[in-house]
Amino acid sequence: MHVFELILVMLSAALALTVAARWLQVPAAVLLVLGGMVLAFVPALPHLRLDPELALALFLPPLLQASALRTDWNLFKSNIVFIVSLAFGAVLFTAGAVAFAARELIPGLGWPAAIVLGAIVAPPDAVAATSVLKRFRLPKRIVAVLEGESLVNDASALVLYKLGISAALLGSIGTGEVVGSFALTALVGVLVGLAAGKAANWLMLRLKDRFLEIMVSFLAGFVSYLVAEWIEGSGVLAAVACGGLIGRAQLRLAARTRLQAVSAWELVEFILASMVFLLVGLQLREIVDRLTEYSLTELLLLGGATSAVLIVARIVWVFVTFYPASALVAVIRGEPFSPPLSYPTIISWAGMRGVVSLAAALALPTNFQGRDLIVFLAFCAIFSTLVIQGTTLKWLIGWFDLRDPDIGEVNEATIAAREIVAAAIAGQGIDTQGATTTDEVLRLFRERKAAATRAATGTDIDRTRLEAMLRRKLEGIQSARLQLKERRDQLDGETLATLTRELDLEEEQILLAIGDTGEAEAL
Repeated sequence: MHVFELILVMLSAALALTVAARWLQVPAAVLLVLGGMVLAFVPALPHLRLDPELALALFLPPLLQASALRTDWNLFKSNIVFIVSLAFGAVLFTAGAVAFAARELIPGLGWPAAIVLGAIVAPPDAVAATSVLKRFRLPKRIVAVLEGESLVNDASALVLYKLGISAALLGSIGTGEVVGSFALTALVGVLVGLAAGKAANWLMLRLKDRFLEIMVSFLAGFVSYLVAEWIEGSGVLAAVACGGLIGRAQLRLAARTRLQAVSAWELVEFILASMVFLLVGLQLREIVDRLTEYSLTELLLLGGATSAVLIVARIVWVFVTFYPASALVAVIRGEPFSPPLSYPTIISWAGMRGVVSLAAALALPTNFQGRDLIVFLAFCAIFSTLVIQGTTLKWLIGWFDLRDPDIGEVNEATIAAREIVAAAIAGQGIDTQGATTTDEVLRLFRERKAAATRAATGTDIDRTRLEAMLRRKLEGIQSARLQLKERRDQLDGETLATLTRELDLEEEQILLAIGDTGEAEAL
């Protein structure tokens, strides 16, 4: 009964703290962690012990899959050089810097334990990044790099983490074994994720029931993660690959399924992300209670030094590698690309840590050298990056007055969006050729919807004529959706999601108007 009551308290606290965060205009993750720290020392509440394996299996698959579902994979591919540099290079460099600093600062700490500490705190967290970044209007390239990095960097960090533990228990491990282990783990994870995603898509297209289809999409992430971990693959990459494949198949589902799936995923993501950050704060009492051999001053100094090394190492890596990577991207694309100073600055500062770091620390064997101190330092890294970087990111973005260079550009995506909307409003006297950006195309589309709604509610249109008009509109929507499916790779992720939702909402309104309560035929 105590666990149930604590869950209710946590949900209530998550609601109140999220509302407070919006009022204070700070990332909700910051207040949730602080709120969890306060709750940890409330005497009336039961002492909550976080099972690390349960935490990873419960929270990671759906949260990673949710991020993968909305990932713009075209932008991901076009920025793969930056993503690989951060997800692998930055993780290894940061882990090395933290390990070296820990060896110097903590007497008697061996290299394997220091490397494990570095691997635990090195990867920025997907949940933390999404929670903070969604509050800002950033250039699409920056968002693609940060979200892409957070999707795959846990894989490299967790492999290094496992090898560090093995080295501590067995003696030593060679570099070739590290590289080979990571390659095999990543490959197995991706293959399992693709298989699970393909199976989920096959099943969803045959169930013909939107609630069962949504349930399948949730279960697929858990299945892919658990199967991959069971056969020594990367559960992280499995969940990401599974989510990406399911996301690619969303246009083949019925409109009502898509609309309700988006709402269901948003609710689950909000609840799980809120619980994650509260749980991070709730662990503080147990962590501090076990560290009796250090004074509070020593703990704060070690925590501050580790966090400082962590933050500075990422800044150094980003600024050293970003412009050479930009030159390589420009050569590959055959077009000029010289990002302003704001790009590496924002990317280097947006390195918030989260539940993966804490769960990995708590999963250390009880007899592991320096375990309690490593757990505390991991908590300090999460707290400092969330509070310091998460709260100052807004001012940093405002200082640079960031503008997306892609906004206002007439490109292939704009032309594709214009033609898709034209297909939806064909024969209705609306011209989209004057629109020069995707935003203007969407504005014309919404204006046409509003005019159609006003006409449909007029008293001078009889039921037969109204239904015939609405049927023609349905045909236009189906035609537009076919074009959307065929030209999806020409659109950026935001435009694709917006157009899909606009078409789905209009279809739903028409079906309700003509009294059709069934599902429209999926493409």
